[in-house]
Amino acid sequence: MPLSLTEAQTIVELARAHAETIGVPMNIAVVDGGGHLLAFARMDRSILGSIDIALKKAKTSVLFNGPSESLWEYCKPGGPAPTTEGTNGGLIPYAGGVPIRSTDGSLVGAIGVSGGMPAQDGEVARAALSGRHEPIDRTQSPTL
Repeated sequence: MPLSLTEAQTIVELARAHAETIGVPMNIAVVDGGGHLLAFARMDRSILGSIDIALKKAKTSVLFNGPSESLWEYCKPGGPAPTTEGTNGGLIPYAGGVPIRSTDGSLVGAIGVSGGMPAQDGEVARAALSGRHEPIDRTQSPTL
């Protein structure tokens, strides 16, 4: 069962709330398991150039089935696959993209956050997912 709009909007709101607590306006994207946009928020005063970065961090996380920063080891200068970030319409190998998994561990989507330093983006993304209380249980109606 795919990630629902209600679930995605809840994740966006959890990320927005955490970004407010650290005082950094963010762009927050949640994509489905295919990397397609499901929910988005652009906080007041967030950096406009970070809109696309947030989307691409989420997409990177889905396409590589893990945190977006994990891609850096492959595409960094001297890495085994330099310039990989130029594939798939552009990928972002920095913190801020985190996969969303169901209770059985399957990938159902990802969150991408951009607007602060990469460590702040990753913190906000992870806080949003940890604030969900439990993984998405596909055996019953979604509850967040």
